Amino acid sequence: MATPVAKLRNVVLDCPEPRRLAEFYAAVIGGEIVEEGDGRWIDLVAPGRVKVSFQLAEDFTPPEWPRSDSNAQQLHLDLDAGSTTDELEAAQERVLALGARPLDLDDDGGKRDFRVYADPAGHPFCLCRID
Repeated sequence: MATPVAKLRNVVLDCPEPRRLAEFYAAVIGGEIVEEGDGRWIDLVAPGRVKVSFQLAEDFTPPEWPRSDSNAQQLHLDLDAGSTTDELEAAQERVLALGARPLDLDDDGGKRDFRVYADPAGHPFCLCRID
């Protein structure tokens, strides 16, 4: 294995309301919200020291899913929701109650192990069933 050039510091999501989106993800994945300064940048330090940051983008346009042209999704988060369909259903109820919007819930009769949602700012993310 080659020596890495750098270490991953954090994943950053542009959004119109950094505090609101940080609170959404804190409720979904846990962690501590760290805000410094004027609220234009907020960090969420999740369990395992994973850091997700939220940066103010005043003219933010949410990506459209699925697309591959000018307003395409650029990345998405895959979140483990448990090993059973019941756990996936329970996680779905919770994220929808927190403000997520369903994008693609067709799991092909349980054959597909993920469902796709948009967070309150419009970023796609998946709840995944661990096999």
